[in-house]
Amino acid sequence: MTAMILAAGRGERLRPLTDHTPKPLIEVGSKSIIEHHLAKLSRLGFSDVVINIDHLGKQFLDYLGDGSKWGVEICYSDERQSGGLESLGGIVNALGLIKSETFLVVNGDVMSNYEFDLTLDLQSLAHLILVPNPPHNPNGDFGIDNGLATNERSYTFSGIGYYHRSMFENKSAQKAPLAPLLREQIDLGNITASLYNGEWIDVGTQGRLKEACAIFG
Repeated sequence: MTAMILAAGRGERLRPLTDHTPKPLIEVGSKSIIEHHLAKLSRLGFSDVVINIDHLGKQFLDYLGDGSKWGVEICYSDERQSGGLESLGGIVNALGLIKSETFLVVNGDVMSNYEFDLTLDLQSLAHLILVPNPPHNPNGDFGIDNGLATNERSYTFSGIGYYHRSMFENKSAQKAPLAPLLREQIDLGNITASLYNGEWIDVGTQGRLKEACAIFG
Protein backbone atom coordinates (compact mmCIF):
# COMPACT_ATOMS: atom_id res chain seq x y z
CA MET A 1 0.00 0.00 0.00
CA THR A 2 1.30 3.44 -0.94
CA ALA A 3 1.28 6.12 1.74
CA MET A 4 0.85 9.78 0.85
CA ILE A 5 1.88 12.60 3.17
CA LEU A 6 0.21 15.95 2.55
CA ALA A 7 3.00 18.49 3.00
CA ALA A 8 2.26 21.37 0.63
CA GLY A 9 0.49 23.73 3.06
CA ARG A 10 1.70 27.17 4.03
CA GLY A 11 1.24 26.85 7.80
CA GLU A 12 0.05 30.41 8.38
CA ARG A 13 -0.80 29.90 12.07
CA LEU A 14 2.76 28.79 12.85
CA ARG A 15 4.40 31.89 11.43
CA PRO A 16 7.12 33.08 11.76
CA LEU A 17 8.49 29.52 12.03
CA THR A 18 6.93 28.57 8.70
CA ASP A 19 8.31 31.63 6.92
CA HIS A 20 11.58 29.73 6.68
CA THR A 21 10.68 26.09 7.38
CA PRO A 22 7.80 24.04 5.95
CA LYS A 23 5.50 22.95 8.78
CA PRO A 24 6.18 19.19 8.35
CA LEU A 25 9.92 19.88 8.74
CA ILE A 26 9.49 21.62 12.09
CA GLU A 27 11.08 19.53 14.82
CA VAL A 28 9.13 17.73 17.51
CA GLY A 29 11.84 16.52 19.84
CA SER A 30 14.88 15.35 17.92
CA LYS A 31 13.05 14.73 14.63
CA SER A 32 10.87 16.72 12.28
CA ILE A 33 7.17 15.89 12.12
CA ILE A 34 7.56 14.24 8.74
CA GLU A 35 10.50 12.14 9.98
CA HIS A 36 8.25 10.76 12.71
CA HIS A 37 5.82 9.73 9.95
CA LEU A 38 8.51 8.18 7.76
CA ALA A 39 10.03 6.21 10.62
CA LYS A 40 6.64 4.84 11.63
CA LEU A 41 5.65 4.01 8.04
CA SER A 42 8.89 2.11 7.54
CA ARG A 43 8.51 0.24 10.84
CA LEU A 44 5.01 -0.84 9.87
CA GLY A 45 6.06 -2.16 6.47
CA PHE A 46 5.20 0.69 4.11
CA SER A 47 7.84 1.12 1.42
CA ASP A 48 6.30 3.52 -1.16
CA VAL A 49 5.70 7.08 0.00
CA VAL A 50 4.40 10.05 -2.01
CA ILE A 51 4.87 13.56 -0.62
CA ASN A 52 3.25 16.59 -2.21
CA ILE A 53 5.25 19.80 -1.97
CA ASP A 54 4.75 23.51 -2.62
CA HIS A 55 5.76 26.05 0.03
CA LEU A 56 9.57 25.92 0.43
CA GLY A 57 9.39 22.61 -1.41
CA LYS A 58 13.09 22.35 -2.19
CA GLN A 59 13.77 21.86 1.51
CA PHE A 60 11.95 18.52 1.36
CA LEU A 61 14.06 17.41 -1.59
CA ASP A 62 17.28 18.43 0.12
CA TYR A 63 16.39 17.06 3.56
CA LEU A 64 14.54 13.84 2.75
CA GLY A 65 16.07 12.88 -0.60
CA ASP A 66 14.90 9.53 -1.91
CA GLY A 67 13.84 8.27 1.51
CA SER A 68 16.51 5.58 1.77
CA LYS A 69 17.60 6.90 5.17
CA TRP A 70 14.25 5.69 6.54
CA GLY A 71 14.00 2.54 4.43
CA VAL A 72 11.31 3.89 2.11
CA GLU A 73 11.19 5.16 -1.47
CA ILE A 74 9.90 8.72 -1.73
CA CYS A 75 8.32 10.20 -4.85
CA TYR A 76 7.43 13.89 -4.87
CA SER A 77 4.25 15.35 -6.30
CA ASP A 78 5.44 18.86 -7.11
CA GLU A 79 2.82 21.62 -6.87
CA ARG A 80 5.23 24.54 -6.95
CA GLN A 81 4.22 25.64 -10.45
CA SER A 82 0.48 25.33 -9.92
CA GLY A 83 0.47 26.56 -6.34
CA GLY A 84 -0.80 24.49 -3.43
CA LEU A 85 -3.76 22.39 -4.54
CA GLU A 86 -5.18 21.70 -1.05
CA SER A 87 -6.10 18.19 0.01
CA LEU A 88 -8.40 17.00 -2.80
CA GLY A 89 -6.41 18.63 -5.58
CA GLY A 90 -3.17 17.36 -4.09
CA ILE A 91 -4.38 13.75 -3.99
CA VAL A 92 -5.76 13.88 -7.54
CA ASN A 93 -2.53 15.42 -8.82
CA ALA A 94 -0.51 12.62 -7.19
CA LEU A 95 -2.59 9.67 -8.42
CA GLY A 96 -0.08 8.80 -11.14
CA LEU A 97 2.58 8.25 -8.45
CA ILE A 98 0.36 6.12 -6.22
CA LYS A 99 0.95 2.45 -7.01
CA SER A 100 -1.85 0.78 -5.05
CA GLU A 101 -5.63 0.71 -5.44
CA THR A 102 -6.05 1.43 -1.73
CA PHE A 103 -3.71 4.02 -0.25
CA LEU A 104 -3.12 5.81 3.03
CA VAL A 105 -3.14 9.60 3.31
CA VAL A 106 -1.84 11.38 6.39
CA ASN A 107 -1.58 15.11 7.00
CA GLY A 108 2.00 16.24 7.36
CA ASP A 109 1.17 18.37 10.39
CA VAL A 110 -0.39 15.82 12.76
CA MET A 111 1.32 13.77 15.44
CA SER A 112 -0.23 10.59 16.79
CA ASN A 113 0.43 7.19 18.29
CA TYR A 114 -2.03 5.69 15.80
CA GLU A 115 -0.50 2.70 14.01
CA PHE A 116 -1.03 2.90 10.26
CA ASP A 117 -2.55 -0.33 8.91
CA LEU A 118 -0.72 -1.70 5.88
CA THR A 119 -3.13 -4.63 5.51
CA LEU A 120 -6.42 -2.73 5.91
CA ASP A 121 -9.12 -4.43 3.81
CA LEU A 122 -11.01 -1.42 2.51
CA GLN A 123 -14.68 -2.31 1.95
CA SER A 124 -15.75 1.22 1.00
CA LEU A 125 -14.45 4.18 -0.99
CA ALA A 126 -12.70 5.50 2.11
CA HIS A 127 -12.12 4.77 5.77
CA LEU A 128 -11.57 7.75 8.05
CA ILE A 129 -9.80 7.75 11.40
CA LEU A 130 -11.66 10.04 13.79
CA VAL A 131 -10.58 11.30 17.21
CA PRO A 132 -12.38 12.90 20.17
CA ASN A 133 -12.89 16.61 19.61
CA PRO A 134 -9.91 18.68 20.81
CA PRO A 135 -10.41 22.14 22.34
CA HIS A 136 -9.61 23.87 19.05
CA ASN A 137 -12.33 21.94 17.17
CA PRO A 138 -15.14 21.47 19.73
CA ASN A 139 -17.91 21.07 17.16
CA GLY A 140 -16.28 18.15 15.34
CA ASP A 141 -16.34 17.08 11.69
CA PHE A 142 -17.98 13.66 11.27
CA GLY A 143 -19.74 10.92 13.20
CA ILE A 144 -19.95 7.12 13.21
CA ASP A 145 -23.02 4.90 13.04
CA ASN A 146 -22.45 1.13 13.00
CA GLY A 147 -19.09 1.59 11.29
CA LEU A 148 -20.34 4.02 8.65
CA ALA A 149 -19.21 7.63 8.65
CA THR A 150 -21.99 10.17 9.12
CA ASN A 151 -22.19 13.91 8.61
CA GLU A 152 -23.09 14.45 12.24
CA ARG A 153 -20.27 16.43 13.82
CA SER A 154 -19.55 14.13 16.76
CA TYR A 155 -15.80 13.64 16.29
CA THR A 156 -12.82 15.30 14.62
CA PHE A 157 -11.21 14.00 11.44
CA SER A 158 -7.63 13.11 12.38
CA GLY A 159 -6.17 13.85 8.96
CA ILE A 160 -5.52 10.11 8.57
CA GLY A 161 -7.55 8.11 6.08
CA TYR A 162 -7.50 5.19 3.67
CA TYR A 163 -8.88 5.72 0.17
CA HIS A 164 -9.70 3.77 -2.97
CA ARG A 165 -8.32 5.48 -6.04
CA SER A 166 -11.66 5.21 -7.85
CA MET A 167 -13.01 7.99 -5.61
CA PHE A 168 -10.61 10.44 -7.27
CA GLU A 169 -10.15 9.24 -10.85
CA ASN A 170 -12.84 11.48 -12.38
CA LYS A 171 -11.78 14.56 -10.44
CA SER A 172 -9.55 17.31 -11.80
CA ALA A 173 -6.28 18.35 -10.23
CA GLN A 174 -7.50 21.80 -9.25
CA LYS A 175 -7.24 23.57 -5.92
CA ALA A 176 -9.99 22.09 -3.76
CA PRO A 177 -10.49 20.76 -0.22
CA LEU A 178 -11.35 17.13 0.45
CA ALA A 179 -14.20 17.65 2.93
CA PRO A 180 -17.01 18.37 0.41
CA LEU A 181 -16.25 15.14 -1.49
CA LEU A 182 -16.19 13.20 1.77
CA ARG A 183 -19.55 14.64 2.80
CA GLU A 184 -21.05 13.78 -0.58
CA GLN A 185 -19.86 10.17 -0.41
CA ILE A 186 -20.88 9.87 3.24
CA ASP A 187 -24.45 10.78 2.25
CA LEU A 188 -24.28 7.92 -0.26
CA GLY A 189 -23.12 5.47 2.41
CA ASN A 190 -19.74 4.94 0.74
CA ILE A 191 -17.40 5.83 3.62
CA THR A 192 -16.60 3.98 6.83
CA ALA A 193 -14.92 5.32 9.96
CA SER A 194 -13.46 4.30 13.29
CA LEU A 195 -12.59 6.18 16.45
CA TYR A 196 -9.03 6.41 17.77
CA ASN A 197 -8.78 7.35 21.44
CA GLY A 198 -4.98 7.54 21.74
CA GLU A 199 -2.62 10.51 21.60
CA TRP A 200 -3.21 12.85 18.64
CA ILE A 201 -2.29 16.48 18.05
CA ASP A 202 -2.81 18.77 15.07
CA VAL A 203 0.40 20.80 15.25
CA GLY A 204 -1.21 23.99 13.98
CA THR A 205 -0.15 26.61 16.52
CA GLN A 206 2.80 27.46 18.73
CA GLY A 207 0.92 26.17 21.76
CA ARG A 208 0.11 22.83 20.17
CA LEU A 209 3.69 22.51 18.95
CA LYS A 210 4.85 22.79 22.58
CA GLU A 211 2.27 20.19 23.56
CA ALA A 212 3.48 17.85 20.80
CA CYS A 213 7.08 18.24 21.95
CA ALA A 214 6.07 17.35 25.49
CA ILE A 215 4.26 14.18 24.37
CA PHE A 216 6.26 12.98 21.36
CA GLY A 217 9.62 14.66 21.83
